[in-house]
Amino acid sequence: QVQLVESGGGLAQAGGSMRLSCAASGVTSGSYAIGWFRQAPGKEREFVAAIRYNGYTYYGESVKGRFTISRDSAKTTVYLQMNSLKPEDTAVYYCAADRSIILSSIRDPNQYDHWGQGTQVTVSS
Repeated sequence: QVQLVESGGGLAQAGGSMRLSCAASGVTSGSYAIGWFRQAPGKEREFVAAIRYNGYTYYGESVKGRFTISRDSAKTTVYLQMNSLKPEDTAVYYCAADRSIILSSIRDPNQYDHWGQGTQVTVSS
């Protein structure tokens, strides 16, 4: 059974930093990928970052250079380090996973089978 549990959200000031964690179980085998998405009120779910089973990482254009996705040595926890936060980063952040997502679909939320409950990130100006 797949479980994804996010933690680390909260309130930050613009220019500040925050780290989100996603504890993953039941999915870290095979050609899996774990991604972070975010959704602000009235907007579509947006790709933030993803890491594949081989360690390769991918980023959305709006966060490139500011956010870093990584994982622990056991490959069971994925982190999203967010630096230089902006008010437009305010959203609910979701961790998502799929056991066999293909590279061309890694930015498509519809291709992920498993989702966490989400964690709110609010950035004040």
